[in-house]
Amino acid sequence: MGEQAVTGAGATPAPEQMPDSGGEDAAAAAGSAPAGPTTAGMTADGRAATQTAVPGAGMAADAGGASAAAQERTADLVPGPGGVMTDEVGVVTGELTLRTGYADGQVTLSVRYKDADEWYTVTGGRVALADPAGLDAVHGIAVALLHRPEG
Repeated sequence: MGEQAVTGAGATPAPEQMPDSGGEDAAAAAGSAPAGPTTAGMTADGRAATQTAVPGAGMAADAGGASAAAQERTADLVPGPGGVMTDEVGVVTGELTLRTGYADGQVTLSVRYKDADEWYTVTGGRVALADPAGLDAVHGIAVALLHRPEG
């Protein structure tokens, strides 16, 4: 494939339509540099340059940053012979999935039968948690207490 010139009036190249390698034609045509950030918050290697807070929104702009927004952790487990007591259906046993969720300053433990859709709240499995950074620790403790495949 060869290069094609874009022509203007009189079959002469139209400078405002000629592609350039530096991407400076748009700025030159407008008479100034483009306003605002030109990197969309990304560096050349594709990683986020910095995390930018969104004031008043209760969240961070980059998804990878820690925030007070709803978060959750899950783990498959097999409880001991007594199973896990839930508020909705009583005791559940067998292969389960534990979900440790954080929202609005509260941690809630829920279980479901492995690969099922319906979640049940673990009885007594709700507690205040001021710092969402503690979610991993709470989840680890809950898994350690409930996962008893040997009985």
